[in-house]
Amino acid sequence: MAEAILSVENLHAKVEEQEILHGVDLTVPAGETHVIMGPNGAGKSTLGSCIMGDPRYEKTSGKVLFCGEDITNDSTDKIAQKGMFLSFQNPVEVPGITLSNFIRSALERKEGRHIRVWDFKKQLEATMELLSMEPSYAERDLNVGFSGGEKKKAEILQLLMLKPSLAILDETDSGLDVDAVRTVSKGIEEYKRTVGGALLIITHSTRILDELDVDRTHVLVAGKITAEGDRSIIDEINADGFEKYL
Repeated sequence: MAEAILSVENLHAKVEEQEILHGVDLTVPAGETHVIMGPNGAGKSTLGSCIMGDPRYEKTSGKVLFCGEDITNDSTDKIAQKGMFLSFQNPVEVPGITLSNFIRSALERKEGRHIRVWDFKKQLEATMELLSMEPSYAERDLNVGFSGGEKKKAEILQLLMLKPSLAILDETDSGLDVDAVRTVSKGIEEYKRTVGGALLIITHSTRILDELDVDRTHVLVAGKITAEGDRSIIDEINADGFEKYL
């Protein structure tokens, strides 16, 4: 087995006074694709946000290690600079900064160097074409007036441009039609092919998993992982739901 890129050890977390995660243990080896499934309210999105250092959630005990380094108390921007990426279930609109400038700024922060505008634009245009995105979206304010599908494509565009070593995808296929899911899946496949990074996919649906090789599946129920196994768990949940795991 490859060395772990992410290790979550007995993680407890709360929002305000309500504890949501009750001792989560999770290991994702470098380069592998792991899936977290669970019913509504299980704590799946909370787990992704806690790993990424979202200040809305308080980690009350446990650890989060990234590439062997303790990042439990690191801020989100520091975690991102180390090479972790989180896509949002509902991407927010950011008036005043274009999609192009946002990605270029993030890329320069991550790499710690100035990036030539011509080289950046050439790479951005090629990546947008892969995702069937209109070139004009690059100069529009981030997510402002974007459809749900275009917001999700913009998230995958960021993933492909930033090339993180670990990507956490939170309900990336939520609200997408069949064609948009296919396009987003193509982008994720391209990330795996060209970057070879690890994926932690949080999802209710399994449409986005159809073209991916899943190494391990984790079932999260009521803030705890209740089962782990191979891809066959996904098929069981599709057939019978989560009842046996409750």
